[in-house]
Amino acid sequence: MGILEGKVIVLAGVGGIGDDLARYYFNEGAKLVFGDIEGEHAENLGKEIDPGGSRAVGTYLDGSQEASIQAMIESALSRHGRIDGFHCNFAFVPDGLRPEGLDIPMEMFDSSVRVNLRGYFLCSRLAVPAMIETGGGAMLYTSSSAATTASGTRFAYSMCKAGVQALMRNVACRYGPRGIRANAIAPGIIAHYKFRQGTEKFIEAAVQDTLMKTRPGNPNDIAATGAFLLSDQAGFISGQTIAVDGGQTHRP
Repeated sequence: MGILEGKVIVLAGVGGIGDDLARYYFNEGAKLVFGDIEGEHAENLGKEIDPGGSRAVGTYLDGSQEASIQAMIESALSRHGRIDGFHCNFAFVPDGLRPEGLDIPMEMFDSSVRVNLRGYFLCSRLAVPAMIETGGGAMLYTSSSAATTASGTRFAYSMCKAGVQALMRNVACRYGPRGIRANAIAPGIIAHYKFRQGTEKFIEAAVQDTLMKTRPGNPNDIAATGAFLLSDQAGFISGQTIAVDGGQTHRP
């Protein structure tokens, strides 16, 4: 029996690490509803994971739009009657790894804030009351090591991911007495299929920046941590950010 056996989990954002999150949560026994801005990809992933569609379904999700988030939550409630855990995982990363500073175009900055911070707030605003109504649950947020370290090249993304951790702590504080746990995962460099060709040197440099110096992170490192934090095994853990980065943010 998996650690998420029977739990209803909503995963906001697949693609990249999110695909592996969905597979891992499903294999741990979860009933899954997940969505992504690439709706066709999400639908196909649902069919791959659970051809019968009784335990996993993928749908379109625009994480910047309240109505889209509400529709995914209502889908989970109509299918399963409750939500036990909600994982905010979508992200807007302008031009991949392209450096940007104070000269970032403001439309790009605004898009980052709209998706990476406001979108996570909207998910919380809608999911937390739904979970309280059915006895409580767990909020989980994908933050980043960029929230607590600075390279001087990713201003908007870093600011938003730091804000996500502040959001998480406030949710944990205010809604803990009503049965809500809230935690965040802060991944370091995770090698997944969306990394483009030509990033090998970047990944190797990131490996050498960890304490372990043996390998980059892989998506299952994040998925295993997420499954634990969403499970009853983490029932006394709330208000915490767990760094999954090989010690990168605590290197000597």
